[in-house]
Amino acid sequence: MVLLQITIDRLQRLIAFSLPLFACLLFAAAAPAQTTPVRLDCDTLSSAILGRSVAYCAALPPGYDAGTARYPVLYFLHGLFENEKSWSERSGQQTWESLMSQGKIGRFIVVMPNGGESFYINSFDGQERYEDFFIQELIPAIDRKYRTVANRQARGISGVSMGGYGALHLGMRHPDVFGSSSAHSAALIAKFPHPLPTDGRWGFYARVLQKPFGSPLNEAHFDANNPLTLAEHPEGFAHLKLYFDCGDQDRYGFDAGAKILDQILTSRGFPHQFVLRPGNHGWSYLDQYLHFSLEFHSQIFNQAGSAR
Repeated sequence: MVLLQITIDRLQRLIAFSLPLFACLLFAAAAPAQTTPVRLDCDTLSSAILGRSVAYCAALPPGYDAGTARYPVLYFLHGLFENEKSWSERSGQQTWESLMSQGKIGRFIVVMPNGGESFYINSFDGQERYEDFFIQELIPAIDRKYRTVANRQARGISGVSMGGYGALHLGMRHPDVFGSSSAHSAALIAKFPHPLPTDGRWGFYARVLQKPFGSPLNEAHFDANNPLTLAEHPEGFAHLKLYFDCGDQDRYGFDAGAKILDQILTSRGFPHQFVLRPGNHGWSYLDQYLHFSLEFHSQIFNQAGSAR
């Protein structure tokens, strides 16, 4: 009887020791496998069209490096005096990651090219054919290097300020390339006063627009590229999904241009989303509202089919 009791005591101690270990092993087996983290891949692309290299960064979603799936792509265009790293150095990447972790958006690649002060168009003097570079060289190179879903439904374009102008311009001009376009605080100007002032807001406009639109400003070239002009013929981008917003206290007055764009599109019966939101301009505005455009594009991508 004593020997039996000793054996039972030892068995009970063994069970008591083993249960926590067994539970840990069982939990580990049941827990989902961890995916690889987000990766920011920054590089340069040599451009024959521009005659120089262009820097860009690509934000790759969780799981990209561990799998073989293909992903939609959102091109995000920076504002004036910024560069391809503004997205990651400010709140852009943090907002994108947070929305994915909360399940509010699907997984997609975000590409940020350096646009300099180009307004993402072909310049009047022909020296800076940035639009040609973007469409003919950058997008094909991104589709070759990364596992993208290389069709218009799974390709969107967005931007802020100058980049918002560029996103609307490129989306409207190339609906065969992009299925969706969005803009925050887009640099939309309807008409310039005559004569053009040399100081204040208009003087600032004149100085920054010299490179892409000519010095003196070539109004015909400006009008031909202006999203407000392109919007007058929405039949040219009939299937483009469009979202834009602007702060009601925009320090450059771009809220006026956003309202005009909304009025033009509405008068022509073109479906779009426009919201005038409380706020000013730049990243202080994006900190609050960037998530709206990311959610907009994610919904479009989901309709086209998720990463595969």
